[in-house]
Amino acid sequence: MEHDLEKARLYEMFRYERQLLSQGSKRIAGIDEAGRGPLAGPVVAAACILPEGFVLPGLNDSKQVMEADRERLFHLIVTVENCDWAIGVATAMEIDRINILKASFLAMYRALEQLKQKPDVILVDGHLAPSFGIPTVPLVKGDSKSASIAAASILAKVTRDRMMKDFDLLYPQYGFSLHKGYATPEHLKAVQTYGPCAIHRKSFEPVKSLCSTEMQADLF
Repeated sequence: MEHDLEKARLYEMFRYERQLLSQGSKRIAGIDEAGRGPLAGPVVAAACILPEGFVLPGLNDSKQVMEADRERLFHLIVTVENCDWAIGVATAMEIDRINILKASFLAMYRALEQLKQKPDVILVDGHLAPSFGIPTVPLVKGDSKSASIAAASILAKVTRDRMMKDFDLLYPQYGFSLHKGYATPEHLKAVQTYGPCAIHRKSFEPVKSLCSTEMQADLF
């Protein structure tokens, strides 16, 4: 029974891909990002063109998948034959300069540019999508509706988590490996104690106010 439910769920997740294939599309790219909300670190996007007929049990929105399973799915996606995938990153400094929405779109552009093949159509998670110059379909909650977007969400989430673990080695006082830059009580306490570091988003509250306070203090 459980196997049948999973099989039906996965079949439904390819509904948009099947429709586009029936309309003549050959290469369908799913795009998703991770890291819009945190106070620190980059926003990371992934683009993924799954090989036709590829089915991966457990594939789902990365937020619905445990960390160990995300790592397993990441490995299976990047090693499957004929899977075309790429990662794009926008830094905390870029986020501060152009805002988080534009930085998310920038990361998506960078991921798309690195694909080996140009997609015929793009499926993007969310209700907004930039103009890629390619037919694009925004899907609200697309990471749970489209297998291509779900795969991209896994790639983006795992990549960003790994980056935050690396940042934790540079800035161990903030605990980035635990909260990945999100505004947990522990993270907020660390920022109040040590002040922001180089990867904090200075345009995000309460980091912004903390930076303003530090600047005022330096004047006196």
